[in-house]
Amino acid sequence: MKPPTVTHDLYELDQDWNDEQRAVMLQIRKFVDQEILPTINEEHNNEVLRKDLIPKIGQLGILEMLAEGSLDPVTYGIVCRELERGSSALRSIVSVQGSLVIGCIRDFASAEQKATWLTKLGTMEAIGCFGLTEPDFGSNPAGMITRAEKTSSGFVLNGSKCWITNGTQAHVAIVWAKLDGVVKGFLVPTNTPGFTAQSIKGKWSFRTSDTGMLFLSNVEVPESALMPGAKSLGAAIKTLNNARYGICWGVAGAARGCFEEARQYVIDRVQFDGKPLASHQLIQNKLAWMAAEITNMELMSKRLGELKAAGRVKPYQVSLAKMNNCRKAIEVARVCRELMGANGIHSEYHIGRRMVDLETVLTYEGTEHIHSLIVGENLTGIPAYS
Repeated sequence: MKPPTVTHDLYELDQDWNDEQRAVMLQIRKFVDQEILPTINEEHNNEVLRKDLIPKIGQLGILEMLAEGSLDPVTYGIVCRELERGSSALRSIVSVQGSLVIGCIRDFASAEQKATWLTKLGTMEAIGCFGLTEPDFGSNPAGMITRAEKTSSGFVLNGSKCWITNGTQAHVAIVWAKLDGVVKGFLVPTNTPGFTAQSIKGKWSFRTSDTGMLFLSNVEVPESALMPGAKSLGAAIKTLNNARYGICWGVAGAARGCFEEARQYVIDRVQFDGKPLASHQLIQNKLAWMAAEITNMELMSKRLGELKAAGRVKPYQVSLAKMNNCRKAIEVARVCRELMGANGIHSEYHIGRRMVDLETVLTYEGTEHIHSLIVGENLTGIPAYS
């Protein structure tokens, strides 16, 4: 049975992209199809990502455009969508490098700091990580224990960070620490004495992600390590919101990937009187529901990108999309797994990996519950955080 020409893109969003956006979309889609999907399940099983992918990501030119500030929000969103169609962990590498590290340096660093790091980070010659979350403080970063003390020549940092993407391979870490009780951001080369990183193994989700713990024991940095624009925790939160924006697009791509695979499977799979599974009403009902949810996710992300491009985006708008899209994406993945039966849990297909990776995306950079409280405060005017 020949599938219809138009499948998941029922509202024809992809036809509305301009020439640059369409070219970027096709470039990243080709990269994912050729470089990621053929080997990612094996890498997931082995808990390691191919080393040659890092320079290849740099060669895409996307991070260079982010470093230059020349990539518009919607185009960046399309990049995240296409990358996460391949792998949530892959999108996370780019998101951390681009939104959290490059974005933070671009927004809050000194001219000297920008000159030192932005070009190298844009080409992936240097890798960065974002040290905010701590072992005992995830959803409440204001409670962080990591401290900075002023010295005659700079600062001394002590503390630890946990669940840090790119943690063990980073050349520079943005470390958030309290200086006289106020959260500040520091650029710390990872070869600084007293700075160590340890890989977190044994994960059943994000297995191809370099996730680490950072330890800072009397790490001495010069005054020039302090980012002058990062004057409070608000700078870290603003940076996180930029990364959360990319997640909203990314999980739509993961849901797309699951849908495409399951849709083709039920068209090809013959069951009951020689008919394809796709011919049955219950199957078509589930496909229609998933197509609607993916369309909703993409429409919400597109609108968020338009608001961001216009300088009108607000934190609660990002929280709404992050909360909604992550939940819907994982629900789509689970239904796709169900449609494929036992094959849905085998590494011959990608749905199982996508599904467990989405468990991480549902939690990190703000849990669904925390984002619901941000939205709830906007709706009621009453904060319910404590």
